[in-house]
Amino acid sequence: MEDGIVTVSDKGTGQGSVISPLLANLYLHYVFDLWAERWRRREAAGNMIIVRYADDLIVGFEHEADARRFLDEMRKRLQEFALSLHSEKTRLIEFGRFAVENRKRRGLGKPETFTFLGFTFICSKTRRGKFQIKRKSRRDRMQAKLQAIKPELRRSMHQPIPQQGRWLQQVVTGYFNYHAVPTNSSSLSAFLFHVTNLWRRTLQWRSQKDGMTWERIKRLADHWLPKPRILHPWPESRFAVRHPRWEPYARIGPVRICAGGAR
Repeated sequence: MEDGIVTVSDKGTGQGSVISPLLANLYLHYVFDLWAERWRRREAAGNMIIVRYADDLIVGFEHEADARRFLDEMRKRLQEFALSLHSEKTRLIEFGRFAVENRKRRGLGKPETFTFLGFTFICSKTRRGKFQIKRKSRRDRMQAKLQAIKPELRRSMHQPIPQQGRWLQQVVTGYFNYHAVPTNSSSLSAFLFHVTNLWRRTLQWRSQKDGMTWERIKRLADHWLPKPRILHPWPESRFAVRHPRWEPYARIGPVRICAGGAR
């Protein structure tokens, strides 16, 4: 129903409708999930992991040959249901524990990165030199969030500072609740800095005589805004939980990644 008018369609679901994500997940469960799980058991020569959220998915393989075969067969599988992979988002890359050494030996650069669910995934190392997957908030997503905050602050320019502070507290807390994952501390600090700067400029605009210095805005930010700290556990902590659907391969890092989404 749009503007009080009911229309009936026999193809797809309404763009942006509440039921669309649920129906898409049900559809992909049978079109992709069950098929991919069967492919892993019967076809994969090495370890393989599958992560899907709505129509975004990451599939990791131990062997490059498995990745290429799976990508070709996944295209054919989706075509049977009038679906296709997003050409700009689907890539086959070398990623994981041995990617740095393998690419260096072949005279190539650093391993490619990929984005998934608002994060950029990077091959990195711990302070002790062990392999580690680093997650950083996507810069474009952060910029989009800051651009959304800016006009809201401008509209509330003449509201009392406590009222502005409570609203910004909710915004920053919500952002941190999602993005406060291990290895993402620098992005959290950058987001807080930019929000604080936007607040300072807003208070300066409402009164040119009010010299809102960094010292003053820093005190306001310390009082109203949450500190950047990691809220989510490391992956090892989550995967240590066992239940009937526990995946034995969940803790094995992928070597090659086929990233993409169905549309």
